[in-house]
Amino acid sequence: MEDIEDLLVGSGNGAPPGFRLPLNSVGVKPRKYIKNKPSLTAHNLTQSPFSPKVPGTQTIYIKTFGCSHNQSDSEYMAGQLSSFGYALSDNPEEADLWLINTCTVKSPSQSAMDTLITKGKSAKKPLVVAGCVPQGSRNLKELEGISIVGVQQIDRVVEVVEETLKGHEVRLLNRKTLPALDLPKVRKNKFVEIIPINVGCLGACTYCKTKHARGHLGSYTIDSLVERVRTVVSDGVKEIWLSSEDTGAYGRDIGVNLPKLLNLIVAALPSDASTMLRIGMTNPPFILEHLNEIAEVLRHPCVYSFLHVPVQSGSDAILSAMNREYTVGQFRTVVDTLTDLVPGMQIATDIICGFPGETDEDFAQTVGLIEEYKLPQVHISQFYPRPGTPAARMKKVPSNIVKKRSRELTSVFEAFTPYTHMNGRVERIWITEIATDGIHLVGHTKGYIQVLVVGPETMLGTSAIVKITSVGRWSVFGEVIETVNPKLETNFIKQISTSDGHSPCSDSCEDCTCSREPEPSACGSEKCKQETVISQNKTLLDEQNRRNLIGWLLRKRKIQVNKMVENGIASQPCKKQEMHRGSLADWGIVDRTLLGGVLVSLFTVIAILIHLGVRTISSK
Repeated sequence: MEDIEDLLVGSGNGAPPGFRLPLNSVGVKPRKYIKNKPSLTAHNLTQSPFSPKVPGTQTIYIKTFGCSHNQSDSEYMAGQLSSFGYALSDNPEEADLWLINTCTVKSPSQSAMDTLITKGKSAKKPLVVAGCVPQGSRNLKELEGISIVGVQQIDRVVEVVEETLKGHEVRLLNRKTLPALDLPKVRKNKFVEIIPINVGCLGACTYCKTKHARGHLGSYTIDSLVERVRTVVSDGVKEIWLSSEDTGAYGRDIGVNLPKLLNLIVAALPSDASTMLRIGMTNPPFILEHLNEIAEVLRHPCVYSFLHVPVQSGSDAILSAMNREYTVGQFRTVVDTLTDLVPGMQIATDIICGFPGETDEDFAQTVGLIEEYKLPQVHISQFYPRPGTPAARMKKVPSNIVKKRSRELTSVFEAFTPYTHMNGRVERIWITEIATDGIHLVGHTKGYIQVLVVGPETMLGTSAIVKITSVGRWSVFGEVIETVNPKLETNFIKQISTSDGHSPCSDSCEDCTCSREPEPSACGSEKCKQETVISQNKTLLDEQNRRNLIGWLLRKRKIQVNKMVENGIASQPCKKQEMHRGSLADWGIVDRTLLGGVLVSLFTVIAILIHLGVRTISSK
């Protein structure tokens, strides 16, 4: 089967994204059927064995395997199908066609794909397979007779689906320019936007099959990415993930770099920190050149203090066999530098157990590295030889030893208790999803530590101040103290802004509270101590003051001062802030007017009482 581009009639120019090409302009091949059954001919091509419905009225089931980049691709494909009228369903049984977006990183995910394809064929469902598996291994036996769409052809998924529903086998695999970022999109979580900043990578890891599918590095322009950020923020997105096969390599093909991109994206985020940025996985070689700049971005109030940096092995010999292009010492430099420079920094990593040639000593070095750093997140996997990679031809470690090492390392990792220090602390979290138990909401601290809270679904997409009530191995539980009102924050920022325009999401002067070195904590600022005091006094003060106007004024003033401390957004130098904090000179016009009115009224009442008292005495 040739690629569809090779069969296009005419000059070979493809149609615009989403454009429905007529049948005589699209290279298609009748679907293969069981032997002895009549094949399709030109006369009966329109007599589809599948869906006789009008195109755009069918229901599509989409299943996604693999990374966040794959998830973003699926959301783009779902968006285009939805914009052409197709219904999307999570129920495969009621769907007219199955779209399977695949991952080729590990054997289990590809095996899951094979199982799903078999089920689809048994159910006589038209199938379209997308993602890294067909792109990297187009001649797999499992893909025979199935329409496929490559990773750089997702903007033409509508054409492939329509022709497949007619009973044709279609293949779009040729590489071309990157798909546009402004295609229609249906997000799995409406509050989370996944933005691919580049595809492919510059590495040549001996075990990696993804490079075969995603190819060499191809970066989106800074302007297109910043514009995408602005668009999704206006759509109400509260969390933005930057995704790619290697975030640190961004821009090397177009003459820019990751820090430049990050600084411009951060400048486009709302100044009230209502939308947070999460930087995606980066390998050590490329981030080493920009550690201080990356650390500065990670300290930013609008950026999660979290980074995924795979190490894969604690042995330099194994890293060399993997062709990872860095040493264990360089990985240590990344972790140590970011931990030192970014308060509350959280780092995740990956380990492959049983890589070809791994000795007991090599594995012991890996265990030692994990025990030393006690990272809160370690993704442990066994080595899976991927067809066509150099590592697949290397001498393998016996499978029983690989499994034993995987179990041992998992046991070591699960013995860590990384969140015990958080018990009783007050944190700001950003809430974006419902937990799998259907009871809790899921929020994340600035260090991207998962916090489970109980609250109404209306809290989704909001930020809240919570007190940590208990800690578990994988997440912590919290109690909501109050929700953060972005509008009030924004108004307050405007009131105290100085002519230099500093805000929580802009670069701050070194002598301001924004940049004061905090105590080590996941929240990353002095606000933890202040918020604890706030939480202890809040209930008593509110009860005492809620029925009188003076109490209202005091409470309003207290909230303003607390938000100044909480968000680190005061524009005056630290000492001056301490001198003036809570002074009358800091009060707004409305506050002064109301207080003046209360005092005048009070004096008037006192004067009347005195006058009546004098008259009473005189009359006697």
